[in-house]
Amino acid sequence: MKPKIMKFRQTLFWDVNPKSIDAKKNARYIIERVLEFGDPREVGWVLNYYPKRTVKKVMNLPRVQLSPKSKALWSLMLK
Repeated sequence: MKPKIMKFRQTLFWDVNPKSIDAKKNARYIIERVLEFGDPREVGWVLNYYPKRTVKKVMNLPRVQLSPKSKALWSLMLK
């Protein structure tokens, strides 16, 4: 069973209204933003909501919006 859709912080999604984010349609956007700027609760939600392979796939997309340090960290964490 998937966890409920969480209420996202405005400071995490400063460029959109967090209430308008769709967890399925905006999966890449959510994963990128949370892995880069999320707090432990938000990261935990992403890792419980999306399959591990989906998170890895997003991380390896061309022009992914993750810093090299974040990408390296999450690559190690998700092995």
